[in-house]
Amino acid sequence: MENLVQYLKDIFYVISINGVDDAPKLLAYFIPLLIAWTTFKRIKAKAQEKNLAVLRAIEAAGIAEPVSLHPVVDFNKCLGCGTCVTACPEGDVLGIVNDKAMLINSAACIGHGACRAACPQNAIALVFGTAKRGVDIPILTPEFESNIPGIFIAGELGGMGLIRNATNQGRQAIDAIIKRPGIGQGPALDVVIVGAGPAGISSSLAALQKRLRFITIEQDTLGGTVAHYPRGKIIMTSPVELPIYGRVNFRETSKEALINLWTDVTAKTNLKIQYQERMENITKHPDGYVVETNKRRYLTRNILLCIGRRGTPRKLDVPGEEQRKVLYSLSDPEQYRGQHVLVVGGGNSALEAAASIADEPDTTVTLSYRSPKFSRAAPKNLDRIKNLELAGRLRVLMESSVKEIRDDSVSVDHKGELLEMENNSVIVCAGGVLPTPLLKRVGIEVETKYGTA
Repeated sequence: MENLVQYLKDIFYVISINGVDDAPKLLAYFIPLLIAWTTFKRIKAKAQEKNLAVLRAIEAAGIAEPVSLHPVVDFNKCLGCGTCVTACPEGDVLGIVNDKAMLINSAACIGHGACRAACPQNAIALVFGTAKRGVDIPILTPEFESNIPGIFIAGELGGMGLIRNATNQGRQAIDAIIKRPGIGQGPALDVVIVGAGPAGISSSLAALQKRLRFITIEQDTLGGTVAHYPRGKIIMTSPVELPIYGRVNFRETSKEALINLWTDVTAKTNLKIQYQERMENITKHPDGYVVETNKRRYLTRNILLCIGRRGTPRKLDVPGEEQRKVLYSLSDPEQYRGQHVLVVGGGNSALEAAASIADEPDTTVTLSYRSPKFSRAAPKNLDRIKNLELAGRLRVLMESSVKEIRDDSVSVDHKGELLEMENNSVIVCAGGVLPTPLLKRVGIEVETKYGTA
């Protein structure tokens, strides 16, 4: 704008010196410039209004507080160039407001860090937590060992959930474990690896490559947190080196392609993972530690925790919940075609699950939530649920709770009225119980971050 003002001054100065004869020639240059500048300002104002609308919607939904690693912009350094906005692979996470970049959609931010790398002014820092909401992060050495000797943490639980970072950390943690005393000696395992996400797969392959005595347990299925992403979700990663298997050159892929890759990796390397086995406790032993699971006990010298921050799924604690038809995440909506399905929860995962199943032919879907309104759901998910409800594809029961789950039906209390519904499947999306209490019980030091790196 300053350049335009100066240009106008120059025009009038030339006219004052040379007379009005040069005015048409000068105006011929000025008018296109004025049109271009006006168009630019209009586009900029429209983009800002869009960004503010996204921010207001996120704040209204109560999800403006980031839950993991996220960018913070130093406005004194920021030029408002928008490089960080276009660098983010998730889209509409950052936006320009008042000529400065800012986080407008915290719910969509998963801590890629591409924005920080792209900023020409080093105006972006990646931090955990905010002034209002703290995030617990274990205190680790550069080798990913906690303050308890022999207990290591890699991946999302340690604060780095990105696939490439988690994969590298898992491999590096095994490199540190193999240097510890007692490896290969006595009756104890060398290491118990907990979790089969990116860090768990990588560390298991490294342990296999180095011929360590180890087992890998996973409370759910191959892929860890990634396995619970919505169908077709695009995942951004970077080329990584997997022990034994070799280099993987994925940069942008789908959840399904990534799971297929890991399935191929485990098959070709003969990697054994013990699924549906959940770690429940860790106790000290003269030869190391005893890891207790829902199936057995393991004596081990070292433990590598590659568990996600979602922790163990929160259960309903109602009769019949132990049935096989009760699941705690949605993997493929198509498998529920022709079924009567109950989805429990009020967050984004519950709404996305209910909507995805309702889109399948011949389904009867009910969404049950204990509160009178959805408090932490993205606007697009709220709109989708509303449209499906209006179309008669989805039944929404607010202020309701499940009382009993039977073989072919469920009982739901809806505002004091007990409803009996035909049912084939129940999907519980009620969040997870974070492993922080277990870490503290074992003695692992945890630092609560309030907007710090």
